[in-house]
Formats: sequence, structure tokens, C-alpha cells
Amino acid sequence: MRVLRLLVPAVLCALVPSAAAPAGGPPGVVSVRPLTALDRAFAAYAERTPAPDHWTGGDSTYSVRTPAGELWIFSDTFLGTIRPDGSRSPVTGDGGTTPFLHNSFVLWGPAGPRTVTGRDRAGRPASVVPEPDAGSWYWARAGVMEGREAAVVYVRYARTGPGPLDVAARGSVLARFAPGRGRPRSLTPLPAVPRVAWGAWLERQGRYTYVYGTEPDGSGGHHVRLARVAGPGLRGPWAYWTADGRWSADPARAARLAGPGGAPLRTSDELSVVRHGAWYALVTQRADRPFSAEVCLAWSRGPGGPFTRPRPVWTAPEAGPYGTYRDADVIAYNPHEHPELERPGELVVSYNVNSLDPAGVLRRAAIYRPRFVRVVLRPPAR
Repeated sequence: MRVLRLLVPAVLCALVPSAAAPAGGPPGVVSVRPLTALDRAFAAYAERTPAPDHWTGGDSTYSVRTPAGELWIFSDTFLGTIRPDGSRSPVTGDGGTTPFLHNSFVLWGPAGPRTVTGRDRAGRPASVVPEPDAGSWYWARAGVMEGREAAVVYVRYARTGPGPLDVAARGSVLARFAPGRGRPRSLTPLPAVPRVAWGAWLERQGRYTYVYGTEPDGSGGHHVRLARVAGPGLRGPWAYWTADGRWSADPARAARLAGPGGAPLRTSDELSVVRHGAWYALVTQRADRPFSAEVCLAWSRGPGGPFTRPRPVWTAPEAGPYGTYRDADVIAYNPHEHPELERPGELVVSYNVNSLDPAGVLRRAAIYRPRFVRVVLRPPAR
């Protein structure tokens, strides 16, 4: 189980302006409700197929619309079969029969969903971006279409010691896939900034793709930095958003994005920043209260901020001792927006659910799946 991401704050954050929003203020939030159709679709898919290479749960939950269908991008992934009692066998490395991968896809095409993985030399399911060595692995970040290929960022992580949190990012790569294929056609190293994991979100606007990276702040939250690349992919020269609001080719000048009053913005490790009209919506976990079940969106006039202060709007009903599972170890974390699934005036947001007790997602397989909400917006004040 991905211990690093289990121990991040458990909140999505969506700004809720007051009823009397100031002139020129961002869009208001009319309602936030579960998108049960998507929840049920993933649950039904996870439980319907008894096969060793079938997806039964994953986290990260980024998505890209491809010519072959909706490509759902997952990091840590359980495969196999859900038992009649709703449990799963232990993973193969612990003597069970459940394959466990560090990254995978589910391609949801016209004929329905199917699991996409790589294969090891013995023909068994393997991560789509294989582990580079015995001590490190790749976790998925955001993706975009590059021509007819899906381009997905992956961050390499490695252990730095014996403890469960002794892991650190070791750079990022861009993997290109033909839609539906379980092996990348190429892997391209991305520019490095110390301690920054790029690809937390990719936002294409006009001739640029904006690349958001996150940096641990030492207290459970993350700072955010921003780069942009001209053209459809990420292979061109990068420019970095600086403290004086300019773009520089020097990665050393990449500045932390600002929140209210110019203070550094604090977010979760994964997030999204999507343009809605004249405003950019930042969806993030709450970073000041570990393991909170609250769900919170902040707004900015531009992709580089400054952003408004995130405020709670939704409580993930699955999490905590009084949640769906009545289990204090169950948490919610790492939200993303899915703009390709949206109608005008709304946000479609996913978040992940997991357990701080690794055995919890074996006893109850249904815990470890994405959940979705629809955020209905009110037009911005004028």
C-alpha cells in the first residue's frame, strides 16, 4: 500500500464564496453532490470479472479522453478477484493471490471498461511503467493527449530508509502510450527542480501546456510550483513562473505559488487547476488538518495565482469512525477534476479512499476505489 499517500491530509478543498460575493469575485458554489453513477460503475466493474489481471481498486484517478475511450490513470492498483464476502486475498508477495502493481490503466471504451497493464517476462501482469530497479517505482501523475498518443507524467520514488515514510521523489518522466497499450512507446526524463514532483496537474491553454509540481513543506502539506511548455507536448523548452510574476528559462527561479496575502499556497500532493471562463479553479486537499474528512476549491485569475484561501464545502462520507465504514483508519485524499466529463457550469471531482491499516483494504475491497462528486457553480459576480 502506498504509505506516503496514506499519510497526506484527507481533505478536498473547494472555495465557498458567501452569498454576497464581492464585485468581480469568483464563481459561487450552488451544490456539491455525489456522482453515484460513476461510483457504481467502478464498483460494478471491480466486482464483476473473476480474473487474475482484472482491476479491483486503485488510487490517483487521473483521466484523459483518447480516441479509444476514457483512459483512467491509476497508481497503486489491486488486481484479481473480489470474494463473495467482499474481501480480497492478500497480495502475491505476502503469500496470497492478489497481484499488486504501482501503476495501471482502465480504458473505458464504447464496448465498456477493460484493465490495461504491462507484462513481466513470465507473462504475469506488471506495472505499465515498470520499476526501474528493485528499490524504486513509478507513481502516476496527470496526462494529456499528444497527437493520438496519451502522454502521462510518472514520478519515480525510492526508499531512503527503513521507515514507512522514508521515501523521496527521484525525478519525473513523460511516458507516451498508444491508447489501450500496456507499455510506453517512449520514456523522456523531465526537467528537474530539487524536491519538486512535476505533473501533479497538466492544463493546456492556448499554445501552452501548464505543468504543476508539488514540493513537501515538511508539515504534511505541499507547496506548488509552475512551469509551461509551448506546443502540444512537454518535450519543448520549459519556462518557470517566478516570484515577480514572469517566466524564466532558469529552473532555479521557479517560485512557490502564492495564496492570500502573498503567503505560499499550501496544497495536497495531487491537485488540479482548470480554467473556467475568466477564473482558474484549484481543487486540492486541505493541508492544515491531517486526516480531515472535509472536502474543499480555490480560485485565481491566472494559472500562476495568487489563489484565494481554500474553504470546506463537502465532507467525504466514507472517512473516519463515523463514516460509511465506521472505521477510524479509513481516509479520503488526493482530489482531481475531470474537465472532459463536465457540462458548462460544473466541476466533476474524484477523490481516493483508503485505509491506514493495510489489512483494511483486504477485508473490505470496496474501500479502495475512487469516489466522485459534482460541483454546480453559480456564475461569477460582476
